[in-house]
Amino acid sequence: MRTYIGGHQAVSVDDFAELALGTPIELWLGVEGETDEERAAREDAARDILADHPEMPDDLIRIAAGVVETHPELFDIVPLVRPARRRTPRRGVAA
Repeated sequence: MRTYIGGHQAVSVDDFAELALGTPIELWLGVEGETDEERAAREDAARDILADHPEMPDDLIRIAAGVVETHPELFDIVPLVRPARRRTPRRGVAA
């Protein structure tokens, strides 16, 4: 089954996120190995987008809250049980 959002085919999770944001994910998260100049340019572009669309963070929070409300099972967190530490008596100390 193919999924289209606004006439664009979404093939991966990254495609869905990019189409929802209207920008590439890398713009917000960066890419491994980027130079200081590339990072500065990316951050400038992100600031310009946020200046043009100040409602964007609120919209994204609303979308995220809707996903959590609609699909709480995606966020089930199971705590991992840590094994008990073995207590070893310190040398020279009476128990």
